[in-house]
Amino acid sequence: MSAPPLKKPTVTEREARQVAEAAREQDWRKPSFGKELFLGRFRLDLIHPHPLPTDEAVRRGEQFLTKLRAFCETKVDPALIEREARIPDEVINGLKELGALGMKIDPKYGGLGLTQVYYNKALALVGSVSPAVGVLLSAHQSIGVPQPLKLFGTPEQKQRFLPRCARTDISAFLLTEPDVGSDPARLATTAVPDEGGTSGSGDFESGGDYVLDGVKLWTTNGVVADLLVVMARVPKSEGHRGGITAFVVEADSPGITVENRNAFMGLRGIENGVTRFHQVRVPAANRIGPEGAGLKIALTTLNTGRLSLPASCVAAGKWSLKIAREWSAAREQWGRPIAHHEAVGAKISFIAATTFALEAVLDLSSQMADEDRNDIRIEGALAKLIASELGWRMADELVQIRGGRGFETAASLAARGERAVPAEQVLRDLRINRIFEGSTEIMHLLIAREAVDAHLSVAGDLIDPDKSLQDKARAGANAGVFYAKWLPKLVAGPGQLPSSYAEFKHGIDLSPHLRHVERHSRKLARSTFYAMSRWQGRMETKQAFLGRIVDIGAELFAMSAACVRAELLRSRGENGREAYQLADAFCRQSRIRVDELFGRLWSNTDDVDGKVVKGVMAGTYEWLEHGIIDPSGDGPWIADTTPGPSERTNVHRPIR
Repeated sequence: MSAPPLKKPTVTEREARQVAEAAREQDWRKPSFGKELFLGRFRLDLIHPHPLPTDEAVRRGEQFLTKLRAFCETKVDPALIEREARIPDEVINGLKELGALGMKIDPKYGGLGLTQVYYNKALALVGSVSPAVGVLLSAHQSIGVPQPLKLFGTPEQKQRFLPRCARTDISAFLLTEPDVGSDPARLATTAVPDEGGTSGSGDFESGGDYVLDGVKLWTTNGVVADLLVVMARVPKSEGHRGGITAFVVEADSPGITVENRNAFMGLRGIENGVTRFHQVRVPAANRIGPEGAGLKIALTTLNTGRLSLPASCVAAGKWSLKIAREWSAAREQWGRPIAHHEAVGAKISFIAATTFALEAVLDLSSQMADEDRNDIRIEGALAKLIASELGWRMADELVQIRGGRGFETAASLAARGERAVPAEQVLRDLRINRIFEGSTEIMHLLIAREAVDAHLSVAGDLIDPDKSLQDKARAGANAGVFYAKWLPKLVAGPGQLPSSYAEFKHGIDLSPHLRHVERHSRKLARSTFYAMSRWQGRMETKQAFLGRIVDIGAELFAMSAACVRAELLRSRGENGREAYQLADAFCRQSRIRVDELFGRLWSNTDDVDGKVVKGVMAGTYEWLEHGIIDPSGDGPWIADTTPGPSERTNVHRPIR
């Protein structure tokens, strides 16, 4: 018989950090451009010459893009999806027939076997016509059943589930809970082993079950899914290691209820819900990896899965540039097109240069993922971070360029006889990318942890209060050796030589930008070392500082990618002069942001902000809230998730 569900775990901040740390990939078995960048080593050789897909990958990818474009142009009505807040079943079934559910699945399982590069090009294409459709495909393949099974599944699991995912079954990923977001140590959904299982054989692995109880929130695709990846906590017991564990679960299993289809400010067509599990039996054979490996599986899956979000941002940037160009030529103000007014022109330049750079970051990171020569955990995270932030800014600038029409809905514009340009919708749709798959704040901390990994590996025991004096002494000796070799290398480098990176000078000279990256990579490493020396164990609490460190690294990575992409296009005779212009513009804009971020490392309002926050939370400024009426409804801040049978109607509706 199954044991009663566990109570929601209560954990300290330290315990939560330990859970997150245990889930990290501990080793660096492959080179990492991003890791080296934060250590002050600008390894241009890791990304230049720009890696390229094989001819066969290009042929297969372009062939599918042609079919996908025709489908999107003739079968997908974005205005209908926005109006009805639902993707029509016939569109989803059409995508199934096209093979779009299996873009990343190996052909031997019925998939298309596209590379990461072409998978992202497909997502960008779909997302440009309907971001909701793009999210459905991305959630299914980037973080749903196919990706974790590809990385961690057994041959039997792949044979059972991947053919279904490639053609007929939609999958969803269920981690978040109503009271658990980026702190998985408090995960409350349980998976209790039942040794007897359904077969009664007594052999747990061959006949035992897990019994799931709990509630999952924001289950993208969960309303229409056929298969679920569920993260649940297995209690530690005799014969069971326990811990957060991943399972493949049939969405129509008895005891599963989709209690609500959620609605959002943007992406109105996505099928996102609340799912309750009550005594749901899952065969042990459906467990992905060993017990306790669930969080590691989730994080590893996201290393490349996060690249789907930059794809949508690049698509939005391309569309924003098209609309900005056409509108700014048609709209006149004070005797000339508004594009020729400097205030508007600067916004157009920002959109064009940023779109070029984000596509460079996306393609470079994706091709590196395909080649699997480098560890891209930092690059993938940086791509998600900078694309979601700058993508949102591009959409915001487009709304500003459009003026009142940018704030007006496409339906309203059409009703009064003007072109139905959904600028405000794109702004709403893109906003979630700063939260999806790791909020900007969490990405800052995640990347910062990887960026200081080399330091913690040699000197971490020095600032660990639980370590003995002997451990600290040993760490001190190791740190002395490491820093004696490392610190002198941060003093000078190729960035100080005017002749460095001369191969990037063709009419327009990009070499100064690469020298800037090299110099500021060393400066970034010096700043990080100084901060660790200054704050030591308190470094992890300096989240604003760490966020700026990471943002600098993201800008340096984007500048590098933009220059490398410009040189690639020039060498291939593909708009090289124009690519150099765009790379130059982006780097000049980025350098200004980098200088500002470096200035704010040490000159900022962090301390006073902390004091104000304490006052706010203590009620000191409550008088400032007087004079308003709060229109919020009644109800708890966080819904009750007590385990038990559902009292709601099941709104699960699989596509047939």
